[in-house]
Amino acid sequence: MKQAAFGGDNQHLSPREQLLRPMIDAIAQTMDLYGANYSFGQLYGIMFFEDKPMTLEEMKQVMNMSKSNMSYGVRSLIASRMVTRLDEKRERKELYVAETDFFQAFKNFFSLKLQREIDVMQEAMGTVMPELQALTQAADTPEEERQACLRDLDKLQHAVEYYAWLQRFVSGLEEGEFFGGAGLPGRE
Repeated sequence: MKQAAFGGDNQHLSPREQLLRPMIDAIAQTMDLYGANYSFGQLYGIMFFEDKPMTLEEMKQVMNMSKSNMSYGVRSLIASRMVTRLDEKRERKELYVAETDFFQAFKNFFSLKLQREIDVMQEAMGTVMPELQALTQAADTPEEERQACLRDLDKLQHAVEYYAWLQRFVSGLEEGEFFGGAGLPGRE
């Protein structure tokens, strides 16, 4: 992709690059739906269709972003495992490549997001539930408060069951139980 891929009038783009612009925009919109920065989604889309690894400088030129924003975007995409920094370098510059397998990208992105949700919720429940239980057993807890705590504990027990199920789902994603390769469209 050439510079200013998302600028207004860009006659320097090849016919292929012009055709890919809506696809790159769709990738960015999709990532935005799931909480990723739209610009970083554009960057991922550009890297997805790039036939070779890219340097930060090349990305900066294509996206017309500051180097600090570009660096932050790449770090964010690496953290989401959508982009990988390669061990090799080009003219002493780091090289980056996008994950182009949509099944793998889905597994990477969602397993990280879901695991974060699981961890946050389990930590909170692990703190709150024993305290609620203690409050139900305290002699000085008014009956109305005790009953409210018991209802809350019942709700949280359902949440415990849900997050146990979600953890099994995430583990299955990471272990290839759902998208292991065999039987996927185009991967027979």
